[in-house]
Amino acid sequence: MAPSDGHGAENGTPYDERPLLERSGDEGPEASTASSPRMHVGDDSPVSPNGHLPLPVWLRESSNTFHWGWVPLRLRKAARSVAAWSKGPDPPQIQKIHPFFPSIQEAPVKFIDTYFPRTIYKAGLLAFFYFLWLLTFSLVLNHSARAGYIKGYGKPSPIWCGASYWAAGNRCGLNGNDCRPFDNAAFAFRCPANCRGTRVLNPHAVGQQEILYRQLVIGGPNQDSQNQSVSEPIYRGDSFVCVAAIHAGVISNARGGCGVVQLTGEQDSFPSSTKHGVESISFDSSFPKSYRFVTGLSSKCVKDLRWPLLAVTVGFTTILSLCTKSPVVFFCSIFVMLFFHVGLVSDPPTNSDYVSLSSLIIGRFLPAAFVAFVIYRFSVKPQLTGLTAHVEKTILWLGGAWLGGLNNYTFDHIPIDRLTPHDLKAEPGAPLALIIVVLVLFTIALGQVWYLRLEGRFRRYLAIYGIFVAFLIICVIVPRLNLRIHHYFLAILLLPGTRLQTRPSLLYQGILVGLFINGIARWGFDSILQTTAELRRDGPHLTLLPNITAPVLGSSNITFSWSKPPAEYDGLSVLVNDVERHRWYYGEGDPSHTFARHHEGEREYFRFGYMKGSQSEDFTKAGVWEIDGSWTTMEPGAS
Repeated sequence: MAPSDGHGAENGTPYDERPLLERSGDEGPEASTASSPRMHVGDDSPVSPNGHLPLPVWLRESSNTFHWGWVPLRLRKAARSVAAWSKGPDPPQIQKIHPFFPSIQEAPVKFIDTYFPRTIYKAGLLAFFYFLWLLTFSLVLNHSARAGYIKGYGKPSPIWCGASYWAAGNRCGLNGNDCRPFDNAAFAFRCPANCRGTRVLNPHAVGQQEILYRQLVIGGPNQDSQNQSVSEPIYRGDSFVCVAAIHAGVISNARGGCGVVQLTGEQDSFPSSTKHGVESISFDSSFPKSYRFVTGLSSKCVKDLRWPLLAVTVGFTTILSLCTKSPVVFFCSIFVMLFFHVGLVSDPPTNSDYVSLSSLIIGRFLPAAFVAFVIYRFSVKPQLTGLTAHVEKTILWLGGAWLGGLNNYTFDHIPIDRLTPHDLKAEPGAPLALIIVVLVLFTIALGQVWYLRLEGRFRRYLAIYGIFVAFLIICVIVPRLNLRIHHYFLAILLLPGTRLQTRPSLLYQGILVGLFINGIARWGFDSILQTTAELRRDGPHLTLLPNITAPVLGSSNITFSWSKPPAEYDGLSVLVNDVERHRWYYGEGDPSHTFARHHEGEREYFRFGYMKGSQSEDFTKAGVWEIDGSWTTMEPGAS
């Protein structure tokens, strides 16, 4: 090898200082380029500025990424692709609804602009519109609030759908004395509409049966082989009065109604039957309190007018939606009308009269209005600004709002009460319903992500929902409290992702606003962090259960013995046929008791539970003293 001359010449060849890619012709072989047929470039990386060759990866990576050198190259390329995709197109594609048949959709607004051109004219027209709605709504509501009159019994008292004459466990006291009278008393009542859907949401013992997620109606008429009633329907005292009245045909589910319930004292058999969409429960032993419904009444009962009122409010909100192009006028008007309709008419809280109900709804409206302002500012206003498709807005946004606002008639039929393992296992159809709901929400989320990316907002909203997820994780790990996502809170979480002006977003946003309104008007701002006792409601306390030894059986009596209760308990309560018949406290004699058979030819059901003071804890499942005198031991667990 010849030594170099110090100027880059080697083996006598002159050194050319020009870059290799600038050499051409007879100065050497032709440089291959990306367009050359002899050059096959498999990399899809960007080309160099002069357009000849793609730059190598190690040249394209900035100095800031060198510390990621330990990451495999393919993974780094994938990460860069995802980052570029998440940024969206350049320039962003802002979504805009172009209305179908624009002349038709814009006609009501143009009519208003033509005949009421000045702002003061439009304000006066809007005020007159509000006055007409308020007057019509108030007159119909006032007429509906009148309870009417039943000859011989007076003015019926409003009751809620789950009202009954008996309390669960031992809350009616020893021998039911706190729930007297048992007989010879009548009560005129008035039920709201839609009571048929009232169900037991925690396990409720009826003899040896455990009732859950069904109507609590025990008894009814005796039937012949053709399922024809052959006797007057009699119901056990703890049956829901309004649901039993539907079962008996006294009132209708659609419009509610009035009736008179007559206490009939002790009954010894309650058959099961299915009437008017209600399946009653059977009980084959005695119960001290029962009732029937008085027939042949002469009454002037004003039935529930929620459907006429629904027509009124839907009509006014539809006219407003078609005739206004202002997002703030549209949203504020719809929010107020829908909120008071839900709270006072379609799904009111449990209150005995409209005065207290109105006070409660106004109290809930004020904080809800503040949250509504935030929803409008960050979700509704960006979506509705510049929207001219007023018919589509009415169908999708307003229709969705009514769909969510009438949750007790729509989504409430989905068989999911609470997202707990016990409830999902116990409620029929809950696992399948949950899977379907998750798949639907996932599909909707994918569509919204795509549109957010097109507008260049995906990264921002990814950060926002990352904060939401972090907040929920913090709530989950808070000790001694349980996270419960109410549907008003779910609406708040999902509404930010609906600010896009697309037809699907119009529908989603309307539904979520309706769910928010229904949740607050019906239940208020219930906490998302609740104690175990709050989640349990009237369900089992998961306390210790008494240890009952095998009973001593006599010809017409039965004797039970039990161990002394642990130190934290004061005594023991015994239920016979779901009625407290004996209390034993520590220091009051031997821990045993003998029961005589109440009625020959009847099974009797015994349950036992510890007590703290006069309050009982969980009861055992029912053991059965059979008709033949034998004993069927209770199954393990609480009832």
